[in-house]
This record gives sequence, structure tokens and C-alpha cells, in this order.
Amino acid sequence: MKSRKPSLTYNPFRDLKDLLESRAISLPKCPPIKIPEPQGNLSEEEQEKIFSEAMADVNPISRENCVERPPFMRQTENIRLDADPNEEKEALSKLSDLVRHGEGFHVFHTPEYIEGTGYNIPAEIARRLHQGDFSIQAHLDLHGMHANDAQESFERFLKWAVRTGKRGVMVIHGRGLSGPSGPVLKEKVVESLTRGPWRKWVIAYCSARACDGGTGATYVLLRKRPVTKRGKRPKK
Repeated sequence: MKSRKPSLTYNPFRDLKDLLESRAISLPKCPPIKIPEPQGNLSEEEQEKIFSEAMADVNPISRENCVERPPFMRQTENIRLDADPNEEKEALSKLSDLVRHGEGFHVFHTPEYIEGTGYNIPAEIARRLHQGDFSIQAHLDLHGMHANDAQESFERFLKWAVRTGKRGVMVIHGRGLSGPSGPVLKEKVVESLTRGPWRKWVIAYCSARACDGGTGATYVLLRKRPVTKRGKRPKK
């Protein structure tokens, strides 16, 4: 075996080639594999005999503790035998329009939809806001910001909107589905509109329409002046 200079690299197989060349390792010879010669076409009796000989030492499994599986029964009581083919055609057409063009999809039917109203404001105003009955005059994009930075931007935006007389605004916060803590920015916006000092300025808020970002944005309808204690009293 040839001597090699010491090396700092660990190579456990570096001497394998020298060992094989010097025949220091003798590999055992494998016995030849016997391939049975084909016996031609066997009759059914000969096949059964060969199978019986092969299964002679096999013991059947006991079925004492075996749970019998009931046969599959088709529940025909839930199947409409008198289904109208026109109804199925109409349903497929609506499904196709939904997938291809988004027609028939309404954001307020999803669990992510939010809405709310201020003091003494009927719930119908929030629905009208979502339908686009009030114009959106300005928007703020918080998507991708940290919570503290987003809160400061949100405060400055609403102060500017009130000072300049903006009544309808939109806040883009994202849906927050990919974050580990959920929709943090969305929850912060709702908290500021319902619990913070800005709740006195809010007439209504709701998730935006699909064309404006859907549940990833919120419409806010602002008052001209903040509501007072007298304004909180329900009208008689």
C-alpha cells in the first residue's frame, strides 16, 4: 500500500482503490441463480395442485375478534330523482361566472366582513356605505407597516381628514391571513374606530367592496363634528 502524506481533510475512502488493486479484500463469489425452466401451459388441475402444495403450511387467521364491516349502502333518500336539469344548468352557469369573472360574490357574505355604526345611527347606513352610496374622498395605505407606525399614520390621517372636511375615507390594512398573530392592523383600525376617541367622529364603517380590496380595506364615514353627550341620547 502506498504511503500518503498526512492531510487535514478527513477522507475515509482514500485507500479503498489501493486495497482493491492489491486484492487485499477478497469478495465472496455469489452462487449462480437457478432459473426454473418453463413448464409450458398447465391444466387447471395441475395449477390447483401446485397452489395446494404451496399453501400446505399456511394457517388461516382466526376471525373471533374480527369486526365485520357493513356493506356500503347508497343513501337514495337524499338524492333528488326529479331534479330539474334547468336548475343544474343555471347553477353551473353561476359557478362559471363566479370563477371566471367574480360575478355573484359578495364580501358581506364572508366571515371576514366587518361593519358598525356610531351613536344613534341605523345599521342601514353601514350597508349603504358598503354598496358605494357614499363617495370615498381619500385613502390611507397601512399595509406592511408595524403596528406602532400604523397607529401613528392612522391618527395623522384622520386628523387631516377631519380638518379638510373629508367625509368618506378608506383605510387599507390588508387581510392579515399570512401573519402569525392574525389581522393585527385590521383589529387595530376597528379598535380605534369603536373604542378610541375617534368613535365620536364615526358615523359608520364597513369592509370595502371587492373592487377596493374587499376585507383588506375599511370604509369610514366621518361626521362634521364629534358627537356630544346630548347627541348620545336616543331621539324620542
